[in-house]
Amino acid sequence: MAFEFINQILSPILNPLLTIFHSSNPMFGLMMGVFIIATIVAFFITLANKLLVDQDRLQFIQKEMKVYQQNLMKAQKSNDPKEMAQVQKRQSEFMSLQKEMMFNSFKPMIVTFIPIILVFYWMAQNPLLNGHNMYVQLPQFVYYVLLVPLFHTFYHQTAGVPVMAIEWLGWYILVSFAMSILFRKFLGLKGGGI
Repeated sequence: MAFEFINQILSPILNPLLTIFHSSNPMFGLMMGVFIIATIVAFFITLANKLLVDQDRLQFIQKEMKVYQQNLMKAQKSNDPKEMAQVQKRQSEFMSLQKEMMFNSFKPMIVTFIPIILVFYWMAQNPLLNGHNMYVQLPQFVYYVLLVPLFHTFYHQTAGVPVMAIEWLGWYILVSFAMSILFRKFLGLKGGGI
């Protein structure tokens, strides 16, 4: 019942994105529809990161953590008890910085998690994307460079889909990674991660 409600809300919004290019070539139309949805979701996630995370503070914490880890490794290699004691004194500071960084990275996830899960549910239930209606045929070189065979060990293809192809989920993941990188550069995000 709740899932039918989700479909009633999302179908009028997202179905036009899947069918906007559908008239000329149905396979291309679905591929472009998934591309547009993945791009919108990637932008939403990246924008949430930009607005909810203090990028300068995140960069400062990452540098501090790197310095602490270098000092720790240096102290361990030297076997100097005084140097180890000094590093251990800073351990509580390091732990609080690590906690702050983790909390800051979870803020955007908390905001974006539910909408993304709803979009994924809608896409998985959409009859246009189920079966062998939508797949992207990859050249052999690209198929192996992107480690698609590894992906296929976890996510099995639908019967009737060519071997060197990815279905809507693989295409969505590929597009969202690429677009996230572009949006992170465009929006000037300083921290690592996608």
